[in-house]
Amino acid sequence: MTGRHGGGRRYGSGGGGKGRRPEPEPIRGVRDEARLSQELLKMDGASYGRYKTLKGDWDFGDFTLTVQRVQADPFAPPSRIRVYRPDAGIPESAWKDPIRRRATADHLGRRAHGLLRRSLLKIDTGGQEVIARSSIQVIEGGGMDLRIGLNLPGHGRRIDGRTAERELCGVLPDLIDDLDWDEIDRDQAIAFADSVVDTVALREQLTDRQLVAFVADGAILPRRSGISDEPMSKGAVPFTSPESLRVSLETPHRGTVSGMGVPEGITLVVGGGFHGKSTLLHALERGVYDHIPGDGRELVVTRDDAVKIRAEEGRGIERTDVSPFVRNLPTGADTGDFRSDNASGSTSQAANICEAVEAGSRALLVDEDSTATNLMIRDERMQELVHGDREPLVPFIGLVRPLYREHGVSTVLVMGGSGDYFDVADQVVMLDAYRPHDVTEQARSLARERPDAEFALPRARVVDPTSVDDTTGKGRGRIKRRDMDVLTFGDNDIDVRAVEQFVDPGQIIGAGLALRLLVRDRHLDGERTLREALDSLERALAEKGVTLMGDGFGGDYALPRRHEIGAVLNRLRALRVTELR
Repeated sequence: MTGRHGGGRRYGSGGGGKGRRPEPEPIRGVRDEARLSQELLKMDGASYGRYKTLKGDWDFGDFTLTVQRVQADPFAPPSRIRVYRPDAGIPESAWKDPIRRRATADHLGRRAHGLLRRSLLKIDTGGQEVIARSSIQVIEGGGMDLRIGLNLPGHGRRIDGRTAERELCGVLPDLIDDLDWDEIDRDQAIAFADSVVDTVALREQLTDRQLVAFVADGAILPRRSGISDEPMSKGAVPFTSPESLRVSLETPHRGTVSGMGVPEGITLVVGGGFHGKSTLLHALERGVYDHIPGDGRELVVTRDDAVKIRAEEGRGIERTDVSPFVRNLPTGADTGDFRSDNASGSTSQAANICEAVEAGSRALLVDEDSTATNLMIRDERMQELVHGDREPLVPFIGLVRPLYREHGVSTVLVMGGSGDYFDVADQVVMLDAYRPHDVTEQARSLARERPDAEFALPRARVVDPTSVDDTTGKGRGRIKRRDMDVLTFGDNDIDVRAVEQFVDPGQIIGAGLALRLLVRDRHLDGERTLREALDSLERALAEKGVTLMGDGFGGDYALPRRHEIGAVLNRLRALRVTELR
């Protein structure tokens, strides 16, 4: 179509250049679409630094374009613009409910991404998960608020004004027209939101049904490849629940949905190699998030407090109570107040469990492939050779039952190499060529009586907020990421590779912004425990939305869970804990 703003679809490209001069004064006087077009054409061939005169608001009639930040040269991070349209015709039914509002925003963002595929304008959208993000918000009254990146074009050190004019005065208005509710496929948008609403409804039923997770019959769990999170398109075996574990749940739009309920307690997932054990656990890890229609895991849901646990050799630990797992160290160190700059696999895994419980998790997801063997199991012959008074580690197998029985913390454990966990499992699911079978009774016939250890809840920690401050030092205010591996927070590089439930690069930036917000808004005040601070932050974000984190930040970010925020905080090597309670 031809947009209301004039002109057809004008997609372009540009070149590079760089230059840095004192920031010029913004353009004065009338600042509307026509003036912007005129100024960009006049800039053609001028020094690249003149782009900075564009900063500020430009009136396009039914929307306002704000140039928030201008890159110093074509090789710098993209410039940032904001588009605020108070009325995009989005009906109240699509924005009144916060779940549907998030889903509608996600759907519109994906549509925008597709429309801008050949443009210099770029909008951040997610992968297979539907997560609140800064790049597009549906606002009360049926409008939109978009945050877009733009690689301002240049020829060497000179402005390519014609291409810039085409992008900002042609492509952008066309995009806004095409996102109008009257222009999109409304049935598709409604179906997208309905799917997310159904997913949330399933997850909300888990606790009342005493379930940790639910996997719908027909779900497609295998992914296309190890580097693609899209569903396997050929040869994937649809999930079918064992009859003994089948439950039925209700959804607002799909009606009754049947599938495998994973009960609270200790669930063991067993089977031969390459038969789908880890694929099932991976789907449960991602089940804390909603998924787009067609993902195959739309109806795979896990309690939103579930945390993936693994060993993480080399991580720092700051005053964490790991005494349930580590006792009577030869050095005499107090394991109820444990510190390490270079933790072993076993102590790091112990800390990860204790920190997850401290942050409020009531469901642990564990794959033996990424654990420390000596924290998971000690067989009888090893116990005979190395007596208990010489072994400071208390294996997880002796703690997993009291962890659930006394504290309500369930565990789903993938185990292919040791039958000892039959002794403590409440249910055992065997994967055979991606088909699950309930083999609990067979496993119990092989089980033995096993004594339990005690699991006292780890002591709560109070964090010194000045140790979580990115506004000092040479890296003042710096929040950026390196792939999915490292978050730079001020002067600190935080290794987040082992935080496996980060599913979107924007969540890593979001976690850094959340650390800043914890201190700025005094959720961490030197008095609250870490868990209380996360509670307070979670309430604030629920009330004010994801954009609360981004005040003064010019890039893209997405909303992380409290558990990933806590995990990043615990990996901040500058962290100081002032008190244990």
